Amino acid sequence: MLPDLKIPGQDWLNLSIWTPAADSAHRPVMVWIHGGAFVYGSGSLSGYDGSKFARDGIVCVTINYRLGVDGFLLIDGAPANRGLLDQVAALKWVRDNIVAFGGDPDAVTIAGESAGAMSVVTLLAMPAAAGLFQRAIAQSGAGHHVIGAATAAKVADELARRLGVQPAIEDLSAVPINELIAAQASVGARIAAAPDPTEWGEIRRNLMPFEPAIDGEVLTARPIDRLAEGISTDVDVLIGSNAEEHALFLVPSGIIDFVGDDQLNTTLALLGADPGVVGADYRAALPDASPGELLTAALTDWFYRVPAVRGAEARLEHGSDTYVFEFGWRSPQFGGRLGACHGLEIGFVFDNLDDPSGHPMAGAVPPQTLADEMHGTWVSFVKTGRPGWPVYGIERTVRSFGTTSTTFNDPGAPQRRAWDGIR
Repeated sequence: MLPDLKIPGQDWLNLSIWTPAADSAHRPVMVWIHGGAFVYGSGSLSGYDGSKFARDGIVCVTINYRLGVDGFLLIDGAPANRGLLDQVAALKWVRDNIVAFGGDPDAVTIAGESAGAMSVVTLLAMPAAAGLFQRAIAQSGAGHHVIGAATAAKVADELARRLGVQPAIEDLSAVPINELIAAQASVGARIAAAPDPTEWGEIRRNLMPFEPAIDGEVLTARPIDRLAEGISTDVDVLIGSNAEEHALFLVPSGIIDFVGDDQLNTTLALLGADPGVVGADYRAALPDASPGELLTAALTDWFYRVPAVRGAEARLEHGSDTYVFEFGWRSPQFGGRLGACHGLEIGFVFDNLDDPSGHPMAGAVPPQTLADEMHGTWVSFVKTGRPGWPVYGIERTVRSFGTTSTTFNDPGAPQRRAWDGIR
């Protein structure tokens, strides 16, 4: 369901640029950071074609960065969070060179989806990225998805054990790439199947063993905590999620129909919630939903919506402008059960609905009018820092994009409050 692209070779630290003209116009710039759970994906995917942004007066840049073991494994003798440092290097390249492509280095917006959005919020929290961008857009990812150094070291030890080497740069550098990737996948499977949910700490809940690690230098704390401290208050932020994100991971596989109350309650407990309390809030909001549909709603909130809201809340405390959105158009695929799932909004944002790679998720005839609206909103934010609705304040204003787009105050309030003190 999620397209991927594999290009042979190791010349991966590159980027692509779409520009109206290589002149001296100093146009606003959008730098796109792709998703893929920090282990796959590419800035060269056809869905990220930036032609429509260039058509509308924006220089669009899509970047690549090291992934998985290469980018995020904590290795003795190597810098931590190399994938994040790659993103910083790309932003420095943009700062130093984008004027030759008609762009303005002082009007840069970083944007990303999923792991790319998590990267965006992490960059907001990183001292090394300060001053390299003026605006930020985070789609379906926020400031909670990092791991502690102890957990990262445990992942490195497990990977090295499977390869029969030490978790050091000299040993791992000698392992062929295909063996590293195979071992990387086996570590992820090992964590997902672990009978003891406490064995792998925080990654047992999100199953992303190669996400950024708090190393004390590149990343000093969870991004959400740095936002609460007041970092990057001068950056305008657009942040949001999709209404049924987790349907992507439960519907196509058919897992959603095999979830019972026991699995629902076990998962809620794993996420740190009281199943009786939190589960009741979801049952009240969705009285006709199956346990699998309730699990979809709860995981969507835990993984995506609530972290986005917490980021907006943290910035509100410091008077920073944050705009919150929700993508609510429901895909017709899988009999309509796929809903407004993870990744569905990308084709609308890039105005690339004619790209065949998006049809398995969005269907053959998604509404162009919605793409016009969403793409236009992103263009407005990149150019002006204003998307067209009020900032997230005490009224908790959220823009919902759908067949008919609407602005709400505090949508899903009971479910949001259910995670207070937990997420």
